[in-house]
Amino acid sequence: MIRKTEVLVIGGGPAGLMAAIAAAETGAEVLLVDKGDKLGRKLAISGGGRCNVTNRLPVDEIVKNIPGNGKFLYSAFSIFNNEDIIRYFEKLGVKLKEEDNGRMFPANDDAKSVVNALIRRLKELKVVIRTGTKVIDIEYEKGRVAKVLLQDGGEIRPKAVVVAVGGKSVPHTGSTGDGYPWAEKAGHTITELFPTEVPIVSDEPFIKERKLQGLSLRNAALSVLDPKGKPVITHRMDLIFTHFGVSGPAALRCSQFVVKGMKKWKLSRIEMNLDALPERTEEEIFLDLQEKGREQPKKAVKNLAKEWVPERYAAFLLERCGILPETPFHSLSKEKCREFSRILKNFRFFASGTQPLEKAFVTGGGVSVKEIDPKTMASKKMQGLYFCGEILDIHGYTGGFNITAALVTGRLAGMSAGTYAKE
Repeated sequence: MIRKTEVLVIGGGPAGLMAAIAAAETGAEVLLVDKGDKLGRKLAISGGGRCNVTNRLPVDEIVKNIPGNGKFLYSAFSIFNNEDIIRYFEKLGVKLKEEDNGRMFPANDDAKSVVNALIRRLKELKVVIRTGTKVIDIEYEKGRVAKVLLQDGGEIRPKAVVVAVGGKSVPHTGSTGDGYPWAEKAGHTITELFPTEVPIVSDEPFIKERKLQGLSLRNAALSVLDPKGKPVITHRMDLIFTHFGVSGPAALRCSQFVVKGMKKWKLSRIEMNLDALPERTEEEIFLDLQEKGREQPKKAVKNLAKEWVPERYAAFLLERCGILPETPFHSLSKEKCREFSRILKNFRFFASGTQPLEKAFVTGGGVSVKEIDPKTMASKKMQGLYFCGEILDIHGYTGGFNITAALVTGRLAGMSAGTYAKE
């Protein structure tokens, strides 16, 4: 069966939903297909089921929080930005609220309300939706999109195609890398794919022995170090020790730098530094510990330290310094006291990598942004072809930055595809 349409959007994630709406708002006839049984699956589970729709930080700060080609988005943000996203959802009836660090969530804390609002808008605009429809190939003729082949043997002949099929992270939501071969066939470069926003793996004995498993540190500073021991990146956020390494926001944000550093310096392991008390200097910790010790000389050292860090972590570090945690302060030498102050600021360990791409929240790498028009998301290689969302080589930290990139690129791709198809 052959079907004709003006704009075909492939993929029903945040970028695809926004692209289909934007294309339909130009007056174009739009068909949205997704291989899954329902739209917005990744959106519905994002932000722990609450959906961190966007972030209210200034545009320059948003770009800084998208270390993977964030600057490419400046042109897009001049047309449709994070504040426009907020206004857009409020117009759709989704009231948003601001939380820490500019993160914006639906006021009812329900991601489904975001998905449902987008689907309602698609229906208002009479977008034809086909779920359970798997695209197997895109064919091109004479430098433009010709037809799209479906697994069931059908074919679609659109004037424009928007590819919004995601990357390879969170594959159970349908992101299984389907779009990369279609992009390559059109002449695009796919930059190397790697996991980002993913837990870090370590084969250190203390990790294997699960000495700190389940222990959380609040507002710790985690750094990835270069071969000379200098920080490449530092993130000051919460961290949790696991049975395989470290996780939590600080670890997730450092993960891409673990991957890149290991590749750059050809390392099998990369050194990391954990500072449990980033707001204090080593000297301040040392003097404070001395003062506490003078006031309570018979108190065990681990009990003096637990005002700063969890008792279990204090005991672990004391043992690393060769100090029994139960040691009364009066029998602790000045040198050992200084050594303990130092390790609270500088606990070094090696990471052996990260969990795989399938376990990551975000895919690093993708369709090279050098081959995409930043104002329209149009392919520079093939007429009538547009890309948006995670299939592009754009990746940010968690905190609403990736969804912002998806919604903004989706909006531009849809508007541009609709205008192109109408012309």
